[in-house]
Amino acid sequence: MTSPTPLDRLVDLLDLETIEVDIFRGKQPLESLQRVFGGQVAGQALVAAGRTVPSDRPVHSLHAYFLRPGDPDVPIVYEVDRIRDGRSFTTRRVVGVQHGKAIFNMSASFQVVEEGIEHQSAAPVVPAPETLPTMQERMADYSDALNGWFLRPRPIDVRYVLDPPLVVRDRGIQVEARSQVWMRADGTLPDDPLLHVCAVTFASDMTLLDSALLAHGLAMGRDDIQLASLDHAMWFHRPFRADEWFLYDQDSPRTGGARGLARGEIYTHDGHLAVSVVQEGLIRVGR
Repeated sequence: MTSPTPLDRLVDLLDLETIEVDIFRGKQPLESLQRVFGGQVAGQALVAAGRTVPSDRPVHSLHAYFLRPGDPDVPIVYEVDRIRDGRSFTTRRVVGVQHGKAIFNMSASFQVVEEGIEHQSAAPVVPAPETLPTMQERMADYSDALNGWFLRPRPIDVRYVLDPPLVVRDRGIQVEARSQVWMRADGTLPDDPLLHVCAVTFASDMTLLDSALLAHGLAMGRDDIQLASLDHAMWFHRPFRADEWFLYDQDSPRTGGARGLARGEIYTHDGHLAVSVVQEGLIRVGR
């Protein structure tokens, strides 16, 4: 029997168990982590919300807060509140619970598909993903220093436009507060639009705060930094597939008060703006 791939495990992670009406339970990955990855919680919560909404109403936005660190050894229970079912819009509130306490809450809005006027910002001109090295290729020379973390098989193929990537840049060298990566699910996903949206939600938390660190020449895994997602907002503009290349263009307009704000725009391979993202994160240095 073939062992599951990292992408198979991600799909399984996003396949919640229904334990009661509007109550779902999420699995945890078999990894040694100090806390649950924020993208996992957001992705699972969106699955929970989406399963209470008719399939002809795709999600168009979510707004979430990370309230407490998640315990990676305990499943997260997601409770969905059906706030509103209107003629065009449906609203859901989701609370993630562990040990009897809320660790995460999210509001998500879904809309029937409608026609309307359109415009978008132009996609940045960057090298094609096929011309960029894989994470394993790019980080091969640094595997000992980073304990092989970046060489492990992963469900999301990430290719940095920045050279060298943040974590191995010379300490203290400040550059523009902007980071660009190509991403895609490392394999083929089933044809479930909700799964593709939730997979991109998972991936959207992976590199977003990099841009805030770049402006200060800092990097996770190298410098003494405490970094954590505080909130996360996403707007979904058009359909897309998470197993096709998308460009994640990220920047940070401001850091201060032990927090950093980061913005991201996700473009399809053919240049369509598919998703907008904004996140504020905790950034404590030297503690």
